[in-house]
Amino acid sequence: MSRFERKVALVTGGRSGIGRAVARRLRDEGATVLTAQRGPDDEFDAVPADFTDPESPDRIVAEVIERAGQLDVLVNNAGMMQEATVEEMSAQDWQRSLAVNLTAPFLLIRAALPHLRRTRGNIVNVGSIEGLGSNPRHAAYCASKAGLHGLTRAVAVDHGHEGIRCNAVAPGWIDTDLNLEFVEGMPDPDAFRRGIGRIHPVDRSGKPEEVAAFAAFLASEEASFVTGEVYPVDGGRMSKLSLP
Repeated sequence: MSRFERKVALVTGGRSGIGRAVARRLRDEGATVLTAQRGPDDEFDAVPADFTDPESPDRIVAEVIERAGQLDVLVNNAGMMQEATVEEMSAQDWQRSLAVNLTAPFLLIRAALPHLRRTRGNIVNVGSIEGLGSNPRHAAYCASKAGLHGLTRAVAVDHGHEGIRCNAVAPGWIDTDLNLEFVEGMPDPDAFRRGIGRIHPVDRSGKPEEVAAFAAFLASEEASFVTGEVYPVDGGRMSKLSLP
């Protein structure tokens, strides 16, 4: 498959987890892929990034253009989660979550728009089912991901006439290295895994590659009439009502 031949993609947080799977999928389908995150990337051409720094996004996009000459696909994947209720969370921690999960994507989109306009490119934001519902003690994460979903729709509405599409995927429980490490830290990892499986109609958790496959579809011309949408990739979790 070569849906992205002669295309250039920027994937933030592309060194691990869902971001790594998306970067690999786009590369395997022909794209030139650059990633952006703290530190080096041993697999892809990487741009150093600090997503708490509001000056970082302009520099990242400029670096991509300098190295690759164009930008066709922007994948806003980098994010963070802090566990705290509203009462427990400091204003500083709240602002940090919003800076990484919402303000950085906004600034990256703003910086990328002139280049995406030239290529009639598109944006895929990695939101979360926690932008649609909430797990306990995830106040800032839920708020920031809900904001990212709203930003997705706004960009699609404002820039669709320029040939720019913007969509979001909203993953559920995905077996990233971080989540697998969390599971292994449980008193009974096997029981925890069975419990996670039971909350999904498909009876299992998801794989990063499954999110990547859908993100690649949204970024491709096969989705040319799709914009402004937020798609759960969650094994049906959000459709399943809890039992008493």
